[in-house]
Amino acid sequence: MLKRLEEKDFLCLLERIAERWQLLVPQRMSDGSRLLLPWQGGLPVLAGPPLQRKPTEVFFPQLELLLELDDAGGVALPNPPEKPPALLGLDHLDLAGIAFLDRFFLSPPTDDAYLRRRRGALLVGVSGLAGAQGETLPPLEGECDLELILAPDGLLAHPHTARGTELLEGFAEAAPDKLAALDRNATELLPEILLKAARLLQEERVPEDFWEEIAARCIACGGCNFACPTCSCFGVQDRTFGKRTERSRLWDSCQLDAFMREASGHNPLGTETLRTRRRIYHKLVADPLRWGEPGCVACGRCDRACPTGIGMFALCEELVRTCDRHGS
Repeated sequence: MLKRLEEKDFLCLLERIAERWQLLVPQRMSDGSRLLLPWQGGLPVLAGPPLQRKPTEVFFPQLELLLELDDAGGVALPNPPEKPPALLGLDHLDLAGIAFLDRFFLSPPTDDAYLRRRRGALLVGVSGLAGAQGETLPPLEGECDLELILAPDGLLAHPHTARGTELLEGFAEAAPDKLAALDRNATELLPEILLKAARLLQEERVPEDFWEEIAARCIACGGCNFACPTCSCFGVQDRTFGKRTERSRLWDSCQLDAFMREASGHNPLGTETLRTRRRIYHKLVADPLRWGEPGCVACGRCDRACPTGIGMFALCEELVRTCDRHGS
């Protein structure tokens, strides 16, 4: 049932969430960007540019302790967090990224480390007039527990799960016509340019020299992978301190030379051309075959992160132009 939230109601809702979860909310930085940070009281910044960092890092952090070993053969797992996290202020692309990573890590065999962080987490999405320039963000279709909707005359809330309904108990109902002024039509997740590039890749119509030209511009910083909410590759390392060894995992990047290098020295992805082509094929060809959808949610973070202008959008635009020029 749709609810209307005055400012005091919204603060009450935040307090309710913070009682049971570690609440993270969007906060504006001095450079105008927004980050998900622990709630310290006050109102979060629901409208503005997309969150600077990918929300999936809450469940799959850049560096994560997996277990500790001792000389006697003992194994200790990290202590679970006191409270599960609550991520508030996620748009439809953020939620799509979390849903993709959930499918990857929680499909059998389940990734225990991811499950430890993901279990019990609360997702609060945002739609309505919350875009960077006040544009309308599309409605959320059950990907979250609770949807906050910025309407022209105030804040509305719509639950998608039993937990969301419970959190909204006692707040005033809102008439459905409060949504009439908003465009509540769902939108396609991927822009046409990415869909067209995916079709060209799937039909193997991209000339080889295209990848060589793109790879020549890659400086192998890994920024595209590290900014991507659906990238899931990681390496494992052991570090010994006296009689104790910590086993951790940390993000890896398929753009780096050592990504697939074998102990023998053989490297199946030994050139930047091969690595760049693999990255794009993985997202737009392999992932649809494995998961039924591309591994790109079109959030644009890789385009903003890439210092040489070959993020997913920019690369796909060049790919389509190249194929059109070659008549392929």
